[in-house]
Amino acid sequence: MHLNVPFPILRWSIRHLMTRSSQTCSWRRNYSFYRDEVKSLRAVVNPDISKIRNIGIMAHIDAGKTTTTERMLYFSGYTRAFGDVDDGDTVTDYMAQERERGITIQSAAVTFDWKDHRINLIDTPGHVDFTLEVERALRVLDGAVAVFDASAGVEAQTMTVWRQAEKHKIPCVCFLNKMDKPAASLRYSLDSIKTKLKANPILLQIPIGSRKSFTGLVDLITRQKMTWQGSSLTYDGHAFETSALQPSDDPDVLQAVSEARATLIEQVADLDDDFAELLLGQYSESFDAVPAGKEALRKVTLARKGVPVLCGSSLKNKGVQPLLDAITAYLPAPNERNHDLVRWYKDDLCALAFKVVHDKQRGPLVFVRIYSGSMKAQSAVYNINRNGTERMSRLLLPFADQHIEIPSLSAGNIVLTVGLKQTVTGDTIVSSKASAAAAVRRAQQEAESKSSSQRESSSLVLAGVEVPEPVFFCSIEPPTLAKQADLEHALNCLQREDPSLKVRIDPDSGQTILCGMGELHIEIIHDRIKREYNIETHLGPLQVAYRETILQSATATDTLDRTLGEKRHVVTVELAVHALMESSTSCDVTFEEEVKTQLPAVVRQAVENGVQSAYLQGPVLGFPVEGVKTVIQHVSLEPGTSAAMVSACVSRCMLKALKLAGGQVLEPVMALEVTVGEEYLSPVLADLAQRRGTICDIQSRQENKVLLATVPLAEMMGYSTVLRTLTSGNATFSLELSSYEPMNTQEQNILLNKMAGLA
Repeated sequence: MHLNVPFPILRWSIRHLMTRSSQTCSWRRNYSFYRDEVKSLRAVVNPDISKIRNIGIMAHIDAGKTTTTERMLYFSGYTRAFGDVDDGDTVTDYMAQERERGITIQSAAVTFDWKDHRINLIDTPGHVDFTLEVERALRVLDGAVAVFDASAGVEAQTMTVWRQAEKHKIPCVCFLNKMDKPAASLRYSLDSIKTKLKANPILLQIPIGSRKSFTGLVDLITRQKMTWQGSSLTYDGHAFETSALQPSDDPDVLQAVSEARATLIEQVADLDDDFAELLLGQYSESFDAVPAGKEALRKVTLARKGVPVLCGSSLKNKGVQPLLDAITAYLPAPNERNHDLVRWYKDDLCALAFKVVHDKQRGPLVFVRIYSGSMKAQSAVYNINRNGTERMSRLLLPFADQHIEIPSLSAGNIVLTVGLKQTVTGDTIVSSKASAAAAVRRAQQEAESKSSSQRESSSLVLAGVEVPEPVFFCSIEPPTLAKQADLEHALNCLQREDPSLKVRIDPDSGQTILCGMGELHIEIIHDRIKREYNIETHLGPLQVAYRETILQSATATDTLDRTLGEKRHVVTVELAVHALMESSTSCDVTFEEEVKTQLPAVVRQAVENGVQSAYLQGPVLGFPVEGVKTVIQHVSLEPGTSAAMVSACVSRCMLKALKLAGGQVLEPVMALEVTVGEEYLSPVLADLAQRRGTICDIQSRQENKVLLATVPLAEMMGYSTVLRTLTSGNATFSLELSSYEPMNTQEQNILLNKMAGLA
């Protein structure tokens, strides 16, 4: 007999049957629970704010972020079996593109509990094309776990995400993953954290055994030995033996523990004065009797003076439970992070929207971090950035792509809202317009002077998310004109989800242009339009986003005399353009003092608008201009001349001045890191020389060579395929925008001919 049951209902029914009888969990010794019990999301503890941890998992590509997240969910009791990246069945990598490629593309949030703590965890991508996903996740998190491949140490993208965490002042815990790999090295990894990240690693565990014989850890604080035994095929890592170190244990391990523990105590004492006083007073005779010192280590971590380092192997299910313990012990609760402006709202709602996803049934779902107050379903909220009120229909607890409806949620949590149609990434949400006004009044009452009160009131919007500028662009066309409206809708939805994707219309050809962070980024967008919106689009060739500047100073004068209807508009403008320092990426506009005092504010604004619009289209190829300063020397206009005519005259005069100053094309230059075996180094170097690459350094990483170079982005099209061919698939590389550099005359002429269709 065949039952025609819709798949979502069938899946819900099975999950419902599995979880109804498992609302509580019977724990065995050492973290293990019965394998046939899976917790329901509704059973997630809802503790006091001090027991909440909002954390992110960040790392380089393939360091093991998603695998570590999967093990956390399994050991905390929220999944029945391990998800595997290679099999494409992980909880957090739920997009079809993620499962096919085995990479994380979108950051995914999951909520679970560990002991009596609630953990809101976000798994972030490691690929440089999706840096924005890491940026907006770190913006709302309180702590982070940096995962390292123990055989590679600090890699290129590790440094990028670490800088992002530093920018947001986020305390971190380091997890040295893949300790079972043949080339794994604890010492090398610690040295690379010190030298490359300029961090202060505090080692809390040392491994028992190495490489394939890696079987456990020794906790240096408690001097407890944790060993995982069993076949890798049948062993799930739940039950592990914990015992105190004995004099009869391996002498090498005892010696290593003694030295590492002494180093740990010295490091913490150097960084925490209270702990140092305790050592010098009560325990000056013997360091062996020193108590655990977890509180001192927590203070050091929260002050970002040091980073606790743990180790394990997520794929082999070793070391994940102690990592969860470290997250709850050393990373901050929401009330331990200082958010200045939140105090103005007191107990009223103040929250930040940091991510939008589109659901075909529910519409736009907005991820929100609640900083103060609480959120309730079926309530209206006020969006300060959009200056409008919206109504939330439902609140959902995120668990990757599965969500559980909840009636309300308190401060410190991350929640998914349904019904916010206008809200986008970076918007501040409060309970009402009156609440925002009250916060402004509180800020003004506390301020000492009028100028500082204005400064305070303007900061009552939570800082948004910085979006990087795109470096690649290409045209996109629908299969037929009938699909044009559908394509525009799809692109609008995707832009709302992903602020790093820019869409513009080419003014000359009328084509729709996609601007993205890299080849993979645009490829993923193209694939999503096909799968999710069922539109077979055609992509034009990928092109590079160049910039332009000028070589010298120039002065120009222009007069616009036009009659529209019965009105005559006459404007005369004289201005000068100057090249700024080579390193400058900004464009300025200033007025001579006499002109500034004579012109009304409306005309000044029109002049500035004209200059800014001229900066968008350079004199050589029409790319945006940077590194230019414009000085307005004279403006005269007849009464009745409109502001639009003033702007048009200034733009025309600017174009004339920029052409007189001599245009120079700037090309994006990428920082390239290639990890390759020594036997393949020569062909890789020869290939980079043909691509106008400049070798900066060649370093050793275990048995491999790490090649650091700068290469023009235009030369890196399809590099992954070429590198795979040259090295028989034995090399990896990462690219990151370094700077914009002037092109030489020969290359610029080749580019001009190519753009004109002559080459």
